[in-house]
Amino acid sequence: MTNPLPTKNWEKIMSGQEKSPRTALVTGAARGIGRAIALRLAADGLDVAVNDVAANSDQLDEVAEEIAAMGAKSTGIPADVSDQDAVQSTVERVADEFGQLNVMVANAGIADVQPLLETTPEDFDHLMSINLRGVYLCYTAAARQMISQGTGGKIIGAASIVAHRPFPLLGTYSTSKWAVRGLTQSAAMEWAQHGITVNAYCPGIVGTGMWDHIDEKLAENEGLRKGAAIEKYSELIHLGRVSVPEDVARFVSYLASADSDYMTGQSVMIDGGIQFT
Repeated sequence: MTNPLPTKNWEKIMSGQEKSPRTALVTGAARGIGRAIALRLAADGLDVAVNDVAANSDQLDEVAEEIAAMGAKSTGIPADVSDQDAVQSTVERVADEFGQLNVMVANAGIADVQPLLETTPEDFDHLMSINLRGVYLCYTAAARQMISQGTGGKIIGAASIVAHRPFPLLGTYSTSKWAVRGLTQSAAMEWAQHGITVNAYCPGIVGTGMWDHIDEKLAENEGLRKGAAIEKYSELIHLGRVSVPEDVARFVSYLASADSDYMTGQSVMIDGGIQFT
């Protein structure tokens, strides 16, 4: 069976022969893993637009300035990824200002640490609106833009170790990340004919503000001192250290590059060897 290839440049794009400047959009980029990804893609030679919520505008502007100082084009775009109009407007702005969109990194996410029986429907809906709906909106808006360009592209989403191995008290968060795995696989199947690959990265325990929050809440629920919970789970890491955001950014760099052109529909662990698949 032969898949339809609707763009005449598809073979060049997938073989790395397309040399026009490439542009990435990274959501949740004001700090942590998102910031590290944005800086790494800029170091790889991409122009990088960065997004985060309006409350993080100052930090977002700092990231854009760091990227510009590296010699790449950048802009900070405050927007809520759970808002369809805001996501569509952000993608259109990137395409207009940068000329095209080649890489979408749907990184924005939040964590909620509490027992399922204490999780309200409102808690559940709020987390899903960002971690799942937000990824869905970013994936689909980027895909439409890439298809209209006829250039193919790379769509990359944030999953997690808990998409493969849930942790207690992270039930809602785990559910959202399992769903990102399914969304990633479905999108990869549907958009392969357009030269678009769709993959997700699954960090483990990372030294970020999110994991500080998780540690604090786990410690409260388990009657431990602050820092003890992350120490407990860190004992599972075979490589012997907690991850840093740059560990994840290096892998996303690969997913955004031509080296991963024959890889799609995967949600890959980058956790130092906690969980084997």
